[in-house]
Amino acid sequence: MKKLFFFLVVVLSYTQLWSQDVVKPTNLGISNEDRSFRIPLIGEKAPSFTAETTNGSINFPEDFGHHWKILFSHPKDFTPVCSTEILELAHLQDQFDKLGVKLIVVSTDRLETHHQWKKALEMVKLDDRDVVKIKFPLVDDEKIIVSKLYGMIHSETNTTRDVRGVFIIDPNNVIQAIYFYPMNVGRNTDELVRMISALQLTAKEKVSTPANWKEGMDVLVKSPPKMDGNSSTAETAGYHSPAWFLWFKKSN
Repeated sequence: MKKLFFFLVVVLSYTQLWSQDVVKPTNLGISNEDRSFRIPLIGEKAPSFTAETTNGSINFPEDFGHHWKILFSHPKDFTPVCSTEILELAHLQDQFDKLGVKLIVVSTDRLETHHQWKKALEMVKLDDRDVVKIKFPLVDDEKIIVSKLYGMIHSETNTTRDVRGVFIIDPNNVIQAIYFYPMNVGRNTDELVRMISALQLTAKEKVSTPANWKEGMDVLVKSPPKMDGNSSTAETAGYHSPAWFLWFKKSN
């Protein structure tokens, strides 16, 4: 009887140790569900959603037609960094219009809070500039549907507030660029204009842009131009090369 009792104790102890080794605790209280918010990648179709906004109901991206689109998330209304970002976007609306870009801003605040914040922002003079109207929609994502769909809830930072995310989407509703910033650092909105300009140029001319490219600067070509043996031919055609593997040309 003693031998049987000893055998059972040993078996039960081993079973407990085995089970503890297999069933791992969740890290910092983060559930498997929190980890499953996949970020759509460059080259993929932009996920569709329907939402209420300060401009009425929208179906994204379908309602925005054959335009470039920027989906811009922020953590919370009536906070300092977010307020400056939205105002900067508002001051750039004319530039985005010229580029054929539609802006959509998302946070997990409810619609009424968006309306109050928008009204308050439209009375603010930032950096001694005039007040500005916010024409783009602020999306009510109180249920965190859009934020999860685009992977903008990063659980180890916050489980209910977006990080500062940006998705640039082309006229065919394909994602072309993605940015993520932490909650305490504001984005450079001029970089969004630069990126859109570069994406549109490279798509049109089948070229690439070098580091720190700005509108009007030379662009990169994938292969050397065809020449007749005279090195000056390439130069007169608008090409130049600091190395055999590096060819520039004037942008059209």
